[in-house]
Amino acid sequence: MTDSDAIVSPDEAEVSLLDLLQIVADNLRLLVGGSLLAGLTALGVSFAIPPTFTASTSFMPPQQQASGAASLLSSLGALGGLAGAASGLKNPSDQYVALLKSRSVQDALIDRFDLMKRYDEKYRQHATKELEQRARVQAGKDGLITINADDEDPQFAATLANAHVEELGKLLSRLAVTEAQQRRLFFEKQLSATKDKLVKAEQTLRSSGVSASVLKSSPVTAVEGLAKLKAAIAAQEIKLASMRGYLAESAFEFKQAQTELAAMRSQMARLESADPPSSASGQADSDYISKYRDFKYFETLFELFSKQYEIARVDESREGAVIQVVDMAVAPELKSKPKKGKIAIIATLAAAFALLMFVFVRNALQGAARDPIAADKLAKLGTSWRKAVGSNRS
Repeated sequence: MTDSDAIVSPDEAEVSLLDLLQIVADNLRLLVGGSLLAGLTALGVSFAIPPTFTASTSFMPPQQQASGAASLLSSLGALGGLAGAASGLKNPSDQYVALLKSRSVQDALIDRFDLMKRYDEKYRQHATKELEQRARVQAGKDGLITINADDEDPQFAATLANAHVEELGKLLSRLAVTEAQQRRLFFEKQLSATKDKLVKAEQTLRSSGVSASVLKSSPVTAVEGLAKLKAAIAAQEIKLASMRGYLAESAFEFKQAQTELAAMRSQMARLESADPPSSASGQADSDYISKYRDFKYFETLFELFSKQYEIARVDESREGAVIQVVDMAVAPELKSKPKKGKIAIIATLAAAFALLMFVFVRNALQGAARDPIAADKLAKLGTSWRKAVGSNRS
């Protein structure tokens, strides 16, 4: 073969394209008729598919409001950081979408409407997957959460969509009460333990006696600040322990809290390093002041835990977050699927493409059969294929 034979001229390319067009023209009836027949068949089958109706409901997720703990944040001192750190989420909508898809909500819906029987499923897991396909939950950029429920019965589709919101409300109420109960029990224990220590400190203070020199030292003004500082250090340590649960030690807020704790400890060390009195009366005064300081320390802690305990009780009495429904689902009048026209068009185009490939392949095989070399290759290919099929069968 020479170089001139290897070069394909524009005329040859044009002839090849014309040959393809000629093949299409020769089989035009098959291509058009077969495609239309496939489209009409798909259209007829679509009429046999039961219509599906889609009902939609949208609601506004509960806003991140300040809880009772945050409302008294300014009066709680260092313990107020516990309430501030626990409040606020970056994207509340994603949390409520996850709750709607949770097993608690899905199991409640399955039991409420007996979906295992309705969907003809033997296992609950299969009914859950079917429910996930029929009920779609998505959060929009506008902050609203939309629930689209599909069913052959338009009224049940609307009922299923609205039931998602109802079950979410029940779950939120249960979670809110459970969280408040946990906080109440925690602070109740802390309050009880602190109260016992406060009673003991008060009894110890009373048994120490009061002298004139001690009264002159004015422990209320000299020691009360130190006791409050000690209580603030204890509260800051509790805050740091809580922050370790949701912040890394390299976080700015965590480092800032550590710095504040170090500063308070340094101040406490300076106050405690004062020279103690050397006389006997001075030692008695110092002993009384130390006991009075312990008493004020437990008294301050008792006040802090009391406020937190009362806040937890108020939160426990709440009914939970309120869901504001924007659009309640109603029974749709028009079906959402099957879309008969779309099905017919897709089937027609798919059949046209398949028939076009069939025509080209058939024409290529017919042309190869007329070529001796190509016919020999086809014969060898058929022989190899039969051997391969025969060996597999054996």
